[in-house]
Amino acid sequence: MSLFSRSSSRGILPGFGLTLGVTLLYFVVIVALPLVAMLYKSANLGFADFWTIVTSERALATYRITVSTAALATLLNAMFGMLLAWVLVRYEFPGRRLLDAIVDLPFALPTAVAGLALVTVFSANGWFGRYLEPLGIKVAYAPLGIALAMMFTSIPFVIRTVQPVLEDLASDVEEAARSLGASNWQIFTRVIWPAILPAFIAGCSLSFARSLGEFGAIVFISGNLPFGTEVMSLLVFIRLDEYDYPAAAALATVMLVTAFLMLVITNSIQAWHLRYAERN
Repeated sequence: MSLFSRSSSRGILPGFGLTLGVTLLYFVVIVALPLVAMLYKSANLGFADFWTIVTSERALATYRITVSTAALATLLNAMFGMLLAWVLVRYEFPGRRLLDAIVDLPFALPTAVAGLALVTVFSANGWFGRYLEPLGIKVAYAPLGIALAMMFTSIPFVIRTVQPVLEDLASDVEEAARSLGASNWQIFTRVIWPAILPAFIAGCSLSFARSLGEFGAIVFISGNLPFGTEVMSLLVFIRLDEYDYPAAAALATVMLVTAFLMLVITNSIQAWHLRYAERN
């Protein structure tokens, strides 16, 4: 590529200074300022008060419920999201395009509507709940219902990160492995899986982060019982409703730090995997 063509491609948008300035302004107003305001509110508490709030018995209970249900939702999303991405890429069948479009429905559907739909289906007199509860399987107003709500709102992250990578995989590599006598399982574990693993990890981490902060879909199906089905985002909302802004900021800071650490760990794993793949 010539120097002229490189300069032309870079100059399609306004100059570097203007584009960088607009980008930084957007980042500061939309992302940085709210986070700084939240951290400032938390800092005004002092360490002793902050620690008392974030380690209270009720807060610890919400941590356990939120993390455990988010982990369960992420595990289910990892399995079913991977399978659905595989089906959408590798098979042709009637209704495939419709199914592919439905995958994005949780992005467009208000999460409160999703919560109401789950209650309708899984409550004691719901379509499925009336048959599940006599069997001892309680979904609505139970941790299982929270996990299902989280799963519904976060499964597209796994599918949409794995799907493009599967589509871009060259079929000749699989054919070469098959011609050398590799079984289908060997082709998947040694050829396909290493290629999609970084995207899979990214999708699962995004799914987990989305589940940690979910509120709208959970508030209806959880029952919001303290020490039983109360999640972290709901406790933050309750503190805001009580005009206890410092406590809400402190609890939100814990969520922010948790999500940040999780993303750092995930990016480190991805970077290690990419370095390992380049060496091999």
